[in-house]
Amino acid sequence: MKFKEKYIQISMVIITVVMTILRFLLNEKGRTNPDSIRYMRFAHNLPYIDNTTTPLGYPASIKFFTFFGPDEFWSSKLVAVLSYLFIIFFAWKKKFFFKESIVVSALFSFVSIFSYTMSEPLILPFVMVFLYISMQIINGKLEKGRAIFYLSLILIALYNIRYSSLFIIGGAGLYGIVFWKKKFSSVFIISAIIGGIFVILYKFLFIDYFNENYVKGALVIGLHPTSKLLVELFQGLCTTFNPFIHIANPGGGIINYGIYGIGFLNIFLIIYLFVKYKLSESEFFYVFVSTVSVICSYFVQYFYSVNAIDYRLMAPFSLPIWLIYFRKLFHIFDIKVYAIGFLSIMSGILFTWLSKGNYLENRKEMKQFLQSEKLDKVPLLFYLENIEEFELEKIQVAELISTVNPNIALTSKPKDTLRKTTLTRYKVLQKIKIDKNKYQ
Repeated sequence: MKFKEKYIQISMVIITVVMTILRFLLNEKGRTNPDSIRYMRFAHNLPYIDNTTTPLGYPASIKFFTFFGPDEFWSSKLVAVLSYLFIIFFAWKKKFFFKESIVVSALFSFVSIFSYTMSEPLILPFVMVFLYISMQIINGKLEKGRAIFYLSLILIALYNIRYSSLFIIGGAGLYGIVFWKKKFSSVFIISAIIGGIFVILYKFLFIDYFNENYVKGALVIGLHPTSKLLVELFQGLCTTFNPFIHIANPGGGIINYGIYGIGFLNIFLIIYLFVKYKLSESEFFYVFVSTVSVICSYFVQYFYSVNAIDYRLMAPFSLPIWLIYFRKLFHIFDIKVYAIGFLSIMSGILFTWLSKGNYLENRKEMKQFLQSEKLDKVPLLFYLENIEEFELEKIQVAELISTVNPNIALTSKPKDTLRKTTLTRYKVLQKIKIDKNKYQ
């Protein structure tokens, strides 16, 4: 049985890596989005600070790999694949949720995350380390000064990759306050305070220094009505915890009932197993921090403009719950649980094939176009009538350009279109044809 399980694990890891690569190659723009444009431009311009909308961690990691030859796009994919491999290696080396990590990472939603040019792939291995350090503290294997040092360090590292890690810092501190009688509670409280002090210093010494109006401009009371946010919360959680399909049809339709329904039933199953099979102290901590983070993610939408809650934004907070969930499933069903991972990969293969585009061909076309116009190595602008409410058809051209020339920014000023270095969708598609998938 153990021999058989070993080869199941090896095959699942290999298939997951291959599927991750195919996921962005069989996409018309290489699994990028408008935020990817900013990340790659930020990385390209380092050490010049391009913006403060994102922390330094992810752009710096992309920049690091560009020194070895790959451009920003390929470096971002290298960061993602290595992040996945680190999770598997760390889990194996530390004997920490190893089987569970293999299956969770094989879920189509996590394959989609690891194939993205976004900061989520990079933060997941740091979340794993955070969970491990927290377990060591709770189990008494890491104490006092060393515990505070390592926990504070990982909390600060998390914040330097995604600002939403502030919720993890808050969750860890709140856990220490609520369960202050526990001998290790002071470690979580002190570490959270240290993390909070870093966040404050980061705000005044970094964000305000380079963009003093960022926080003031980003905070707007009453952005969205509760009726809208509650629906998005339900839909986001149902797709986050759907082990097979994490993307609903934006146009609606009967298929969404199935997608949301599977996720909703799975959430009930998760709750049932967590109640029936008592959580260990460290598992309870993971669920506590994850729950606090999801709640904070919901309420922050009332005054801070972020994307609607979905599987990608929830990944750092859903990962601990997925790991515990699969631990309970392995306890009940043993080796049969790997079937969930394989079924999820199969659904991912089907979805990827049905919605396939050809990134390499599109990249080739775009590279030839930029080189012919002598725009491949100069700062570019891409014109959109409305940057805040851009259309997918228009922005995807900019996303594709950014994978060849990352030094591109968006503009909505009509006068900018008079410049030779300002591109529009019309200008580009006059000279090249993009291979698009029909499932936008």
